[in-house]
Amino acid sequence: MFAMLFAGFSALGVWQVQRLAWKQALIRQVDARIHAAPVAAPPPDQTITRQTDQYRRVVVSGRFDHQHEALVKAVTDLGPGYWVMTPLVTDRGFTVLINRGFVPSERQKPAERAAAQVEGETTVVGLLRLTEPDGGFLRANDPAGDRWFSRDVAGIAKARGLAGPVASYFIDADATPNPGGWPRGGLTVVRFANSHLIYALTWFGLALMSAAGFVLFLREERKRRR
Repeated sequence: MFAMLFAGFSALGVWQVQRLAWKQALIRQVDARIHAAPVAAPPPDQTITRQTDQYRRVVVSGRFDHQHEALVKAVTDLGPGYWVMTPLVTDRGFTVLINRGFVPSERQKPAERAAAQVEGETTVVGLLRLTEPDGGFLRANDPAGDRWFSRDVAGIAKARGLAGPVASYFIDADATPNPGGWPRGGLTVVRFANSHLIYALTWFGLALMSAAGFVLFLREERKRRR
């Protein structure tokens, strides 16, 4: 039994060390994407994956469709408020949702941030983000009531009746200031849970404890037989 416990705990420890190496490599990859020179935003017919595209720095040009913007509930370092999700009709023939940034509740109406309702050709640099179709924590999106708790690209596109091909992802705009100061971009939080080292030490510790238990068991057996 002690041998089985030792082998099992050791195997779990090795597995966590392998997971640690994988997570550290992932963090390095994402960090490289965030700080790389921006590349052209992919078209809607290109396959987007979490492993290769999440947080990729991209650039796209076009015209904002302010009439079809959506507000998504948000809590940031600036407090509670909304993400302003605005369709951008690109000069390449497709539409992509741009998270232009955060606004506090008192700025949710476009009239309260009129200076930022820019017209004409504009260029956006930001981070590619995957859609968030599942709503917020314990709160489902309500398209009929126009209440959004996650940045659900397909849901928002359908609710707003966006025409033409629409990208399956959205773009978090960078910190380039908007006229009037709102929305406030560049607030993307990139965070990865990385407790694999703690888990590995725990499993290896249990393996050592099982080995120590086996040694004590043998000692007690020898004493009993004398």
